[in-house]
Amino acid sequence: MFPEVLEAVREVQLPLLAALLLLGAAAKASPRAAGTGVAVLLPERLRRPATLATCLLEAALAVALLTATGALGEAARLFTALMFAVSVVLLLVARRRDPEAGCGCFGGLSQAPIGWRTLARASLLAVAALATVGLAPTGWQVAADPTPVHGAVLGVQLLLLALLSPELREAAARVTTSEPCALREVSERSTTRRLRRSEVWRTNAKLMLRSEPEETWRHGCWRFLRYDGLRHGHRVDVVYAVRIGGPRRTGVRAVLMDREGGTVIASFGAVTTLDLQGPPRRLPPPREAARRDETDGRGAARPGTLAKALPGESGRGLPDDAPDDVRASGPAV
Repeated sequence: MFPEVLEAVREVQLPLLAALLLLGAAAKASPRAAGTGVAVLLPERLRRPATLATCLLEAALAVALLTATGALGEAARLFTALMFAVSVVLLLVARRRDPEAGCGCFGGLSQAPIGWRTLARASLLAVAALATVGLAPTGWQVAADPTPVHGAVLGVQLLLLALLSPELREAAARVTTSEPCALREVSERSTTRRLRRSEVWRTNAKLMLRSEPEETWRHGCWRFLRYDGLRHGHRVDVVYAVRIGGPRRTGVRAVLMDREGGTVIASFGAVTTLDLQGPPRRLPPPREAARRDETDGRGAARPGTLAKALPGESGRGLPDDAPDDVRASGPAV
């Protein structure tokens, strides 16, 4: 009976290690994972490439554990054991260098400081990978034909890994609590993608001289992007405000400002502290709003418009008593 259980323990490690490596690789593919874990030991410019290289290595080892046989399979198992053993050493060094750094094992989810549980888990996985050396079946074969003993062993090991994984507490906290939009981390890439899908962007695209913003900044629940533009032969600033979080149909706001005089030439919605005067469906669409602005000759900034939130050479900026959170009014795009 004992030899059968021992064999099951060794065989279960193959699909289990492959699953953990794939989860870790997927988490490290996120841009948030670049500054976590042992990447803090590297210069800033190398952290993202090193994280992506680790992601590819883990994915390759996971596939090899599931499918490779013969010498290639043995090499993959030995290399997996070596990788986890080296990670223990690197985690110890990272903890001494920055006691508050997370291990980065599962990307941005591994935010808890490196402690004994993280080190014990890496050591356990190194031993588990070493135990698979010499086995005949591949990880896929074990997963495709499990026995009750395999199931019992897997259940016990998953419970042990759960006790050694601080990421579970972090994941539970993210599910049960709602983070305010003013504190939420959202990448600039995601903001830009949302901006370029909007009608406001398509309306003003012909005015912009470059596809990349000259300046970006964050205030409360909004991210602002300033582009260099040209309108009727005059240089203008095209400034967009993109809501952080919220429904996907939340409107993108924008203003066109004369670069020399600082006056608002056209506006598309407003970032304001005032309540909405009516439901969004009653407000004009961006093109109609731009046409009305030009027809009415609106040349001065109205209170509550984006002009209040523009930093730059002319000294415009947010007032000191501006609220941390702002509400949006204007057409929903």
